[in-house]
Amino acid sequence: MAEHGTAVRLNQVADKAGLTSGAILYHYPDLQDLLIDATRAVSERFYEERLRAIEGIEDPAERLVRTIRSGVPFDDNDDGVKLLCALGGAAPRHTVYAILLTALYDRQVTLYQSILETGSALSVFSLKSSSLDLSRNLVALEDAYGYRIMAGHPTLTYEVAVELILEYARLGTGHKLSLDNKRESV
Repeated sequence: MAEHGTAVRLNQVADKAGLTSGAILYHYPDLQDLLIDATRAVSERFYEERLRAIEGIEDPAERLVRTIRSGVPFDDNDDGVKLLCALGGAAPRHTVYAILLTALYDRQVTLYQSILETGSALSVFSLKSSSLDLSRNLVALEDAYGYRIMAGHPTLTYEVAVELILEYARLGTGHKLSLDNKRESV
């Protein structure tokens, strides 16, 4: 599905899984159900990995940097991100995909909001706009740069994308947000 997106055919899934088409149909009589389950699984994996990346970190600046770093694909080999990109393109035609992808987006925005509001309450951040607006933009930047990385853009690497998103976060928080996670305010 990561390879063929929503246009995947039953025989392609069976070939990749090393199963017969009948075995796939036994568990998923409708291939759309398999796509939906795969989307749910990838969304959960992606979100849970982000939570694990910041688990136990109390400093809001370090949490923000780690969250940004965990939201960008390292390269174009992540099948889960490939699937999310393909489903994003199909979302206008498939309501279920749109709902699942919107739920993932909203969860990520809420994660960022929590970090930003905690940092603001602790006077670590001096937010330049609402936590909601900053959070929405951070997720949108991750999505846009992630898509470009997945498309194989020759000069947009993981490191470049992370730095560009961090630059926006620095402007929005008034914090230096260094990659070595030093707690420094602008």
